[in-house]
Amino acid sequence: MLQQSQEFDTPPPATRTRFPCTSCGADMEFDAKTGGMKCPYCGHTAEVPASVGAGLAQIEERPLEDYLHIAPERLAKLSASALEVTCSGCGSTIEFEPPKVAGDCPFCGAKIVAQPRAADPLVAPEGVLPFSVTQKAASESIRQWISTRWFAPNALKKQAEQDKSQGVYLPFWTYDAGTWSRYSGERGIYYYVSESYSDSNGNRQTRQVRKIRWHSASGSVSHFFDDVLIAATQSVPRNRLDALEPWGLENIQPYEPAFLSGFQAQRYQIDLAAGFEQAKGVMASYIDTLVRQDIGGDEQRVHTVDTRYSDLTFKHLLLPVYISAYRYQGKVFQVIVNARTGEVQGERPYSIWKITFAVLTALLIIGLIYYYSEYGPRAQ
Repeated sequence: MLQQSQEFDTPPPATRTRFPCTSCGADMEFDAKTGGMKCPYCGHTAEVPASVGAGLAQIEERPLEDYLHIAPERLAKLSASALEVTCSGCGSTIEFEPPKVAGDCPFCGAKIVAQPRAADPLVAPEGVLPFSVTQKAASESIRQWISTRWFAPNALKKQAEQDKSQGVYLPFWTYDAGTWSRYSGERGIYYYVSESYSDSNGNRQTRQVRKIRWHSASGSVSHFFDDVLIAATQSVPRNRLDALEPWGLENIQPYEPAFLSGFQAQRYQIDLAAGFEQAKGVMASYIDTLVRQDIGGDEQRVHTVDTRYSDLTFKHLLLPVYISAYRYQGKVFQVIVNARTGEVQGERPYSIWKITFAVLTALLIIGLIYYYSEYGPRAQ
């Protein structure tokens, strides 16, 4: 678990929002290839501000109870100059640093027409996992992924050629909790009895039949959960995000606006309390396993589990992805790349014409094989 801090009265300062190039004066951006800052105009490079690389010890585990009903003055912006815009198509709120501008929504592909405004304060992120996969590499991964989708429509392949993937930081919560669970249930023990039966020839036979003898069981189990990861976005299907793991959270850096420069960040859609309810569901599944192990026997019945939570802490993290969203016949499809590992997950439509052609081709081949096997020159 990352180091805890007891100083929570003041939100992290939203500073260092411009990173001027010392060569030409333009705004520098974070470069995923080098892990430093790079000027998009003259190519000059520089180190990320020194405060960023201070290590994991600066990342705070914040007390959950203190933030479930947080006072407005304890909220903070991603940076002093951060802008945000809400997509009218899917409702996602995206934050970014000037001079970057809002274009197409990375989640649904709709053109963003709303005017950006100053970003509202939020529960500030404690950590960020910087991009390490470049957009060029991500686009190539998307093209390779699409090339293996045999029945994908040609429109999808054209979309990939247009290279519209966007780098976005997605919001996540992590939760730590100590749990103590009292349970009641039953322990099942196998035993066997002999049973007579008639076989197919009418002969009497004997066989062993397994039965279960149930015994009441009760007790308690405890466990400490460290960094239960919950996605705070509803714009990307949960199963897609799960498939993108692992993220490599051991490489998390303390949040600094420099990492956002040149990219976008989504504002969390699942708040801290709702995220904790999801985390409790993840914990409950593992607690059930612990209870069944504690009950023992050959089978278990779990009737009740009463769990108490202690030492509740959380972190708000930003994790990097590239997203390519496109519309096909009125439906939105996404292809997502883990911007740390290059793992690709996505969905795509099926081309009815390609499937029909493949089926007809297969039927033709089967028909030809049958014809030649039945009516071929058998005289030879």
